[in-house]
Amino acid sequence: MEDQQEAPPVEAPQEQPGTQVSCSGGFADWLRDQNVSFGLTSYQSGRLYLVGHQPGGVLSFHERHFTRAMGVAASRDRLLLANQFQIWRLENILSPGQEMDGFDANYVPRNAQTTGDLDAHDVGVEASGRVIFVNTKYSCLATPSVTHSFKPIWKPHFISRLAPEDRCHLNGLAMHEGEARYVTAVCKSDVVSGWRDRRAEGGCIIDVKSNEFVTQKLSMPHSPRMHDGRLWVLDSGRGRLCVVNEEDGSTETVAFLPGFLRGLAFHGPFAFVGMSLPRDGSFSGLELDGELEKRDADPWCGVQVIDTRSGDVVHWVRLVGEIRELFDVFALPGVKTPMALGLMDPNLQSMITIEDWDEADRPS
Repeated sequence: MEDQQEAPPVEAPQEQPGTQVSCSGGFADWLRDQNVSFGLTSYQSGRLYLVGHQPGGVLSFHERHFTRAMGVAASRDRLLLANQFQIWRLENILSPGQEMDGFDANYVPRNAQTTGDLDAHDVGVEASGRVIFVNTKYSCLATPSVTHSFKPIWKPHFISRLAPEDRCHLNGLAMHEGEARYVTAVCKSDVVSGWRDRRAEGGCIIDVKSNEFVTQKLSMPHSPRMHDGRLWVLDSGRGRLCVVNEEDGSTETVAFLPGFLRGLAFHGPFAFVGMSLPRDGSFSGLELDGELEKRDADPWCGVQVIDTRSGDVVHWVRLVGEIRELFDVFALPGVKTPMALGLMDPNLQSMITIEDWDEADRPS
């Protein structure tokens, strides 16, 4: 396990002075050695955060404002970000090997699909390039429509009709080989906000292909992911990072983390897991409250990196202050120090780049 002492070298965000950022010792060097950076979103603070490494072992922490920032589908070249009533496409304008002011990726907003307030959660991209997202308000998977707010493409079998009622709190999406494979829901309720009274147990993973339950024994599950041939999920109401047997639905706990878990990404054997604080001072009615008390622990807001081979915490970033809740976490392999332009960034107006000619159109 790496040195877990708190380390001061963090290039902290400047837009939110009420937030203090700390990290484990050597985290920047670890990211450099692993050739990866990562990002996270906070709907509560309306921020997209990008975390990388700078020379001298300094952690770069770059933030931009996107109201109610939620799920992200990420690659080196593109971020697709769901926020309050739109899905944004941010393009990396830097080529491999190119840098701008010490950053080797700069994600610039190029397009926004206006969906209306659907409480969109996770976002994915199919092999065809079609964007799909979890439409939580209408309890379905959907894709953006050219003319309408959305086009439904799948719903759980227990949802009798599409209605803006957030019946089961469908929230998570696991993509596999370019298609939607699994989703998570807090319960199988088919009435308006039915999930709110069923947070402690009955949390579901549903197979999108068969429309059958993989398990109904989780507590407020989030962020299902396929990685290394296995199904992973955050059993959020219990604070557990789990592997799920796709055949019988049994779960194996890989690690306990002190917070309400949302946001899961992988880089090799390492899992980046997002943690949030309770909204009302406690995780009332959830096993997580008892687990924290048993371990004499306070909840965190931040990200812990877990070695999935041992369950050990390898590194961490902790946020203290105004930021209390995170939603998504994503990895950016091959990127050292990412940044983005936000919608209120004055550079957005002047950041003009030109795509190269197609050879057939190039003037002679």
